Amino acid sequence: MEDAIGLSLGHDITEVNVTENVKRRAFRRGHIITEGDVPYLKDLGKKSIFVMTGDEDEIHEDDAALISAPLIAGENIRFDSEPSEGKISFYAACDGLLKVDRDRLYKINALEIPSLPTLHSNFPVTENKQVAAFRIIPLFCDREIIKEIQSILKTPLIYIKPFLFRKAGIIVTGNEVFEGRIKDAFIPKISRILRKYGVRTVQKKILPDQKDEISAVVTDFAKKCDIVFVTGGTSVDPDDQTVAALADAGVNYENKGNPVQPGNNLTVGYMGNVTICAVPAAAIYFKATALDVFLPRLLAGEKIPKEDFYHAGHGGLCHFCKKCHFPVCPFAVGN
Repeated sequence: MEDAIGLSLGHDITEVNVTENVKRRAFRRGHIITEGDVPYLKDLGKKSIFVMTGDEDEIHEDDAALISAPLIAGENIRFDSEPSEGKISFYAACDGLLKVDRDRLYKINALEIPSLPTLHSNFPVTENKQVAAFRIIPLFCDREIIKEIQSILKTPLIYIKPFLFRKAGIIVTGNEVFEGRIKDAFIPKISRILRKYGVRTVQKKILPDQKDEISAVVTDFAKKCDIVFVTGGTSVDPDDQTVAALADAGVNYENKGNPVQPGNNLTVGYMGNVTICAVPAAAIYFKATALDVFLPRLLAGEKIPKEDFYHAGHGGLCHFCKKCHFPVCPFAVGN
């Protein structure tokens, strides 16, 4: 160790302090080792260290991260200006939906030398949320590995799709609610969910089970809103009117129901560029349902293909935990 005095440290050295419950960088790459550093380094368990050699055939972990980071980051992604312990982290530059090219992500990690974990694609994020991190696992790697990474990253791997919708309409149907026999809980619940995404409820109405009236109000709301939610009469009972009323209004359905539970009867359709959602009563009673799973994509302006609804069945059964942590949980994750 004493032989390294005066030489330049070839990599960051990390200190893990259990007493203080911290993990931090004790020495930065390039630090010139002094006589006073030697006892500290030994306390960190270092009997020998790597120094900078300038080998042109290998690339240091810091340089690998600096080369790769700008290629990984797409629209609305920012990243650390310099590595820490060889790692660069990536963050959302705005609220929105994280999009990840999963096929190319697999190809990079299959090289074994790089490590590029991300949050799930289609995960809703807020500004400054960390969404990915990159490093190479060894301290140095062959330049050919970096060239391979560069060839995979000809276009960015991750980006944030901002939430586009800002105005919502909510329609509650049902004679029992319209006549005041029961108190509506749907408008407050959906409005509260939407506020988390910066969406205002600009239109709301409670209607009787009259198909023509429901159709007329849906048509009117579609002229004033980016997205319209309709609840009541969405199940399979013969006298349920909502889905039929939406069809009469000209709503084109991408799906009629979905495999996610709770919320099987969530039905998504479109009137031009306006998204229309028939929402089952499960949305009132459960913390997370099919609506919560697909809502972020809808608010980002996506028209979700029917195949994505089918795929959501894998992991689409809620765990019904006593304390819900959705969306940080495996329920329909990545859908």
